[in-house]
Amino acid sequence: MFEALTPVSEMLARNLDTLSRQPLLVCGLLEDDLPGMLAGAGPAPRVFTTDFRYFQWLKHKNGADVEFGAQPRTETAAGLLLLMPKAKAEADYLLAACLPLLAPGAPIFIAGDNKGGVKAAPKLLAPYCKQVNKLDSARRASLYQADLASPVPAFTPADWISRYPLTEEQLQVCALPGVFSAAHLDSGSKLLLGTLTELEGRVLDFGCGAGVIGASLLKRHPGLELELIDINALALEASRLTLAENRLHAKVYASDGLAQVTGKFDHIVTNPPFHAGLKTFYHTTESLLTQAADYLLPGGSLILVANAFLPYPELIERSFGHCDTLAATGKFKIYRATR
Repeated sequence: MFEALTPVSEMLARNLDTLSRQPLLVCGLLEDDLPGMLAGAGPAPRVFTTDFRYFQWLKHKNGADVEFGAQPRTETAAGLLLLMPKAKAEADYLLAACLPLLAPGAPIFIAGDNKGGVKAAPKLLAPYCKQVNKLDSARRASLYQADLASPVPAFTPADWISRYPLTEEQLQVCALPGVFSAAHLDSGSKLLLGTLTELEGRVLDFGCGAGVIGASLLKRHPGLELELIDINALALEASRLTLAENRLHAKVYASDGLAQVTGKFDHIVTNPPFHAGLKTFYHTTESLLTQAADYLLPGGSLILVANAFLPYPELIERSFGHCDTLAATGKFKIYRATR
């Protein structure tokens, strides 16, 4: 999945002499074995990722110094390489979380796809650096470099939490940069919540995002045994914050698809992921639709919202033998299948 070098890393390969002068802390949109390439040219980097799938892949590949979470561990770093994430707000967050680990004068590199927001690097680095240089541009990707001008204050996670109310549910949603449904309730989840009938028993919120669906279900049905999973550390942290803010309790943990899930459920409810980085990404949802029946108790149901144009009913019918459409708008459909 991550074996081939991305165009961004191919561009970075032209700059290994510069990048390998010190052991870098690498974070952001990691999609290949860039850390292995850096380790082959100089001191091995330390990798911080919010992507659980990538964390597992890299850890098992070569025993790299890789950590997964919503913020890096507080150990000093000699320099930083940020691979530009999809959301500029997430880039701001990662810089604020990582730069306190650097000493003044340490190099900071930002690389990314030219269509993926990397051109904002000078503006992103302006609060921290006096001058930003563009070192390279190739393969429709660019590399920027600057030196940290002065010490950066310790990272305060609470400063990055945004909140908005769900009036009907009497809920306060907490979100972090780059998390799905970070600023408001998306129309797909709204349709799903408006369609769901009585649920009971053990319920899985697959791809929980900021915890909107799970928290809403718990608010309506306090007796639920709810589990929330996601692949993104910022989403998991946002879900924990949302639950705590509303005095709700559920199990929240990282899972690559259903791989870390155990046992069977009465219901799996999801507004599944549709994008990964800059790419449209169906693999996770297709795997869910293929495997869900094995994780449901007899009579248990899979309920999901999806863009109306996606061919999910065929996959659901292949796994369950049927697929019911509970609701539809011009853009979204709610599907249900029962084991």
